[in-house]
Parts: sequence; C-alpha cells; structure tokens
Amino acid sequence: MKKVLVLGGSRYFGRGVVERLRDAGADVTVLNRGSAPAPGGVAHLIADRDDEAGLKAALGSRSFDVVLDQICYTPVQTEIARRVLRTERYVMTSTIEVYDQVRAGTPMAESLVSSVPVDLGAASYDYGEGKRQAETVFAAGDTPFASVRVAHVLGGEDFTGRLRHYVERLDAGDAVDIHAEPRPSTFVHAREIADFLAWATLADFTGPVNAGSHGELSVLDLAAAISTKPRFRIVERDASPFSFDRYAVLDTSRAAGLGFSFSSTTAWLGEAIEDARKA
Repeated sequence: MKKVLVLGGSRYFGRGVVERLRDAGADVTVLNRGSAPAPGGVAHLIADRDDEAGLKAALGSRSFDVVLDQICYTPVQTEIARRVLRTERYVMTSTIEVYDQVRAGTPMAESLVSSVPVDLGAASYDYGEGKRQAETVFAAGDTPFASVRVAHVLGGEDFTGRLRHYVERLDAGDAVDIHAEPRPSTFVHAREIADFLAWATLADFTGPVNAGSHGELSVLDLAAAISTKPRFRIVERDASPFSFDRYAVLDTSRAAGLGFSFSSTTAWLGEAIEDARKA
C-alpha cells in the first residue's frame, strides 16, 4: 500500500484523482486550505501551501511514498515543497501551456521544453511561465520527479465555464470571437485525466509526460460539434478561449510507451457538450 499525499484535490478532476487513488488501495492524505471536505476514506490536513511554517506544522513528521501536487504554479511554491515535504517521488500536475512559446507544425514532444531560467523574486508569473519554472526547480532536486503536462480539460463539473461559454453563445445564435486562422490543440475529458493522474501517481517513471486525448480539435471543430450553424467574429486580440493562433497539439507517444492508452475526443466530446448545457 503506497502512502500518497495529494496537494489540492478538493474539486473537479482533482477530486476524481483522490477517489481513484483511494479505490486503488492507496493510503491517501489530502492537504488543502479546507474549502471543501475531502472524499470519504482519506485523511485530510488543512494548511496553506504558501505558508511554510503552517505547512510544516500540519505535516509534522509524516512522510510519503509519493506526492501528487495538483496546485503548484510557481517556483517559489516548489522551493517550499522541496524544503518541507518528505517523499520518495514527486509528481506535479503541469499544463499544455508550458509550450505557449513553442512554434511548431507537428505535435509537440516533451523535449521541446526542458529547463528554463528561474526567478524566485518575480512579483507574479504568467501561468505557462510559472509552471515551466516550477518544473525546472523540481527536476533539479534529488527526489525522483515527474510532471504531467495536461491538455485542455473538458467535461464533468467544469468550474472554468470555458465550454459553457461556447454552448451558451452558439445555442443563442450569437457569434464567438476567434482568430483569423484558428489552429488546433489537444483536449482531454475530466474523467480521463483523473484516470491518468492516478495511474501516473502509482507508476515509477520520471520526467515530463504529455496527457491528452487523440484527435486535433480547433475552435471551428468545437463550434461545429455544438451548432449546425455556428457564427464567428474575427478579432485581433481577446479571442474566445480555445481559439489559438498557433499549432498547439501534444505528442502523447511517451504516455503510450509507458503503458497508458488515451481515448479519442470523438468518444466523449458530445457528452461534454451536453454536460455544459445542463450546468
């Protein structure tokens, strides 16, 4: 039985990961700020991960076989975690946005983004940059480290409202704002990324791995799946979410080589759209 600490895990697919780890027989502890109760059958610690002293107090002398960090966004948070957490392996939930500076014409492999300069004194961090720097700090440590670069998540109890934005506008006959030449990206269902993260937590690989369903999907494809007569407005800036001006498709061959098979977007996209309609 592996002892697993999950940082976060209170909502959306993070909660699903906790439930899957518990059901797989892991000894799971969830640590978060207590905004929601943890699923039954797991231990729950309440602390702010940015408060180093409070984090130490909450954890006490506990150690773990693996930590799954769902809520690491900056290298500063990484440094605190490295100093405080006692674990044999560390897994960080990262993002497809680590590739936001990459310009490619073919699916993006993990090797396109590795170590980057780290600034521990920045006033703030853009999402992709914060994740890149956090990955860099973890990877430089002595603890075996893996990062899961998650595609855009759809379906389930999605609190972001991004897919609902499309459904509501297109169902009402309104236009969505898109780039002049929108490019495709990679998506994944909330259920499937919970499956993958639980699997990755209990595995033993290290290094970055891309995670997403098969099948390129552009904003045009997404709109066509929602409405038979979608309307668009071309904008130069502030396009709707999921409209990309660069090719942003993940190469998931490493995940396949490690033993995990992702589904196709066509297998679940309709379900995700209906979930958004009911939300």
